[in-house]
Amino acid sequence: MRIVLRILWGLPSLAALVVAGGCALLPGSGPASIDVRTHQIDPQSIRYAVVPVTARVVDVLARAVPRLATEFTDRRPSKEVRFGVGDVVSVTIFEAAAGGLFIPSEAGVRPGNFISIPNQAVDSNGNISIPYGGSIRARGRTQVEVQQAIVDALKNRAIEPQAVVSLVTAQSSLITVLGDVKAPARVAANPAGERVLDVISRAGGPLAPGHDEWVMLERDGRRALAPFGSLVYEPRNNIHVNAGDTIYLYREPQTFLAFGAFGSVGGGSTQSSQISFDAWRLSLAEAVGKAGGLNDNLADPAAIFLYRGETREVAEQLGIDCSPFQGPIIPVIYNMNFRDPAGYFMATKFEMRNKDVVYISNALSPELAKFRALIGTVTGTINDPINTAINIYTLRNIARGSAATATAVITGGGI
Repeated sequence: MRIVLRILWGLPSLAALVVAGGCALLPGSGPASIDVRTHQIDPQSIRYAVVPVTARVVDVLARAVPRLATEFTDRRPSKEVRFGVGDVVSVTIFEAAAGGLFIPSEAGVRPGNFISIPNQAVDSNGNISIPYGGSIRARGRTQVEVQQAIVDALKNRAIEPQAVVSLVTAQSSLITVLGDVKAPARVAANPAGERVLDVISRAGGPLAPGHDEWVMLERDGRRALAPFGSLVYEPRNNIHVNAGDTIYLYREPQTFLAFGAFGSVGGGSTQSSQISFDAWRLSLAEAVGKAGGLNDNLADPAAIFLYRGETREVAEQLGIDCSPFQGPIIPVIYNMNFRDPAGYFMATKFEMRNKDVVYISNALSPELAKFRALIGTVTGTINDPINTAINIYTLRNIARGSAATATAVITGGGI
């Protein structure tokens, strides 16, 4: 009986322990939605900002996606090709009549009054040499400007001179194409002007499927990054290239991580996995669909969280107080609400990024069911020794009662 009393005495304390630590004792795949929104974490953990997804948030993020047109806003055609040191040029000089500086008087039978000067490279001082004209500045000048400089140098000595200057071999006005292309090379800038896709095609095009390819453009010390697909499907990103640009292609399959109360794909358990975009662009709605959608028995549609690091500039545009954070990247958790019918429209415009983490928290009812099951388990565990003790006590009393009955019969002369 003492065992029973001790167990009964401990029941209130055990019940209090279960109630107080129920959330910690319950199984789960991540934090509760209330913990995410109220920042209920270890003070030693990483700070983060929670941003509810609204139409304004979607617009801000749409302007922050990596695109070439966002970084390089100049829409003007390519700059004119200018000569530089090392360029090989050809010069042809014409005179109006024979008997001039270059055309002798007996040259009237010639098909034209001109002379071609041997090809020459622009020297380290940026000049070319013209007979009887001396050194002519070529570096930094266009073809037309060099032609006019030659004419000015010869007009007092030749008969109405004219000059034609052509670029034979470009060594300074080059565009570098590197990385995941079929024929990496340095190609001469086209005086007619070219765009990024034109130059990539001159290098043989990308090796891998377009949706896994990224394009980096470097110009004057600035860099911009964009998916290859954005150049194809968003023409404004197929910007003009300039001499001196560097284009680098590389392959990086885009993936995201899915945790929590997702549905199952093709039958199976809740998804917690790394999933490939398999496209150059993926929306949050498409990402949730690829992960199996929401689990109808577990998910809280108002508790869809996306974890991402944003630049300080973007975070400030979202209205986040960045003063408590250090460093250029701000940890942000976006909260999408699918209980709001408009949430699905916003999810189709919310663009995923490589290595995003999507977590769907459980609704309250499954958590309550888990808690009830836990209480049932604890109660059953407690009842087993109690019932055992009661049974032992009962058997003892029965045994003692039988012995007392036998003694009374013997002493009373019953035998």
